Amino acid sequence: MGKLVKNITSIDKDFSKWYTDVVIKAELIDYSAVRGCNILRPYGYAIWENIVNILDKEFKNLGVENVSMPMFIPESLLQKEKDHIKGFAPEVAWVTLGGSEELSEKLCVRPTSEVLFCSHFQKIINSWRDLPKLYNQWCSVVRWEKTSRPFLRSVEFHWQEGHTVHENSQEAKNFTLKILNLYKNFFENILCIPVILGQKTESEKFAGAEFTYTVECMMKDGKALQSATSHYFGNSFAKAFDIKFTDKNNKESFVYQTSWGLSTRVIASVIMTHGDDDGLVLPPDIAPIQVIIIPINLKNKLVLEKSREILDIIKNKLKLRCKIDSSEQTPGWKFANYEMKGVPIRIEIGPRDIENNQCILVRRDNHEKITCRFEDLSENIEKLILNIKRNMYKTALINRDNKIKIFESEKDFENFKGFIKMPFCETLECENNIKQKYAFTTRCIPFENSSISPELPDSTCPICGKKAKNYVYFAKAY
Repeated sequence: MGKLVKNITSIDKDFSKWYTDVVIKAELIDYSAVRGCNILRPYGYAIWENIVNILDKEFKNLGVENVSMPMFIPESLLQKEKDHIKGFAPEVAWVTLGGSEELSEKLCVRPTSEVLFCSHFQKIINSWRDLPKLYNQWCSVVRWEKTSRPFLRSVEFHWQEGHTVHENSQEAKNFTLKILNLYKNFFENILCIPVILGQKTESEKFAGAEFTYTVECMMKDGKALQSATSHYFGNSFAKAFDIKFTDKNNKESFVYQTSWGLSTRVIASVIMTHGDDDGLVLPPDIAPIQVIIIPINLKNKLVLEKSREILDIIKNKLKLRCKIDSSEQTPGWKFANYEMKGVPIRIEIGPRDIENNQCILVRRDNHEKITCRFEDLSENIEKLILNIKRNMYKTALINRDNKIKIFESEKDFENFKGFIKMPFCETLECENNIKQKYAFTTRCIPFENSSISPELPDSTCPICGKKAKNYVYFAKAY
């Protein structure tokens, strides 16, 4: 038990090393022979599968359909939207040989699929009757990052990318915000992570978009993590790819588009928002194992029979993901192992518990132990799941709010770890100055002032003295 946990570096000692220790020791990822291309191990992939299943259902409730686009993009196709290719050029991986033959046109391994979708939309959209088109794909993409960290920044990673086409700008803008709010609800209600929503500054928006909306999360170490984005394209891609339709007045018009995405980076946000020195703390909805049953004394038939009976109730009545660990490892090793893996609820049951008609429930989020009669087990587990989610969100919210500061002086950028909220001019010169001097970047222009913020105190940027346009959040970020 001790060895398993001792091998995790303390959060307070070295947050970066703690993160890597947890990722590896909780068996989420292994490194492959190719730099930046990681192996998602079964437990890590199971977390991603649960995320996929929840989000896929939500997307389909909006009328979104899943498709699958090719992995390769011809160079000529990628070049069609100049801002787009300019933004992605440094990260593109190219294929120049097919077998032993040199290709007549080199192929890009998709870093994102806007141009593929646009090429397809141009072929299938003719009339207003063909609209809207609401598509999404689950796939992996490749971006040739100079440095990589598991889940946070990889050469290859899994994600979903949604692409929609609409008759007019208002419909497209509304859908962009609809997806953003879907992400917000997913983070807060499923992942138990409070978020800040807002619009990216001009320099931070997606390449080729008119504007980008973002979901920003705060990690325990005071760094921000951009965790999902939703982009409004207007008709810039439509014009580049000649995507037109005949409207209800029999006039030819360009379509309006959106794009939106979320990747395996969300697993990093879960680890760094909720984890502790014992390992993962997983929100119940995405935990591969929601309840683990640990029989104490495997030679006792009554203990094993009762464990199987409890398993049947939890799996079939409560519809929760549950298993019994009847391996030969010691109970102490098992306790530490499943704490490391972040299993929300542990049930301990031994011979004395059988005699007393009870078992012990242990919460992963706060390590609380609860004695529970067998007849109350179903009701107590249902309540515990809800209480765990509420407590995880509340704890993360306190951490987030304690790491929000209204700008007072430039010393804040030197000393503070968290979000700094400041009236800002939004000029690129000032933005780059802050980034170069302090490594703080703009995270978003928030939709509205939060309850902890006063109204805009004046109309000037405190850094350069120019007219302030909006409050803007700054932070060091992953």
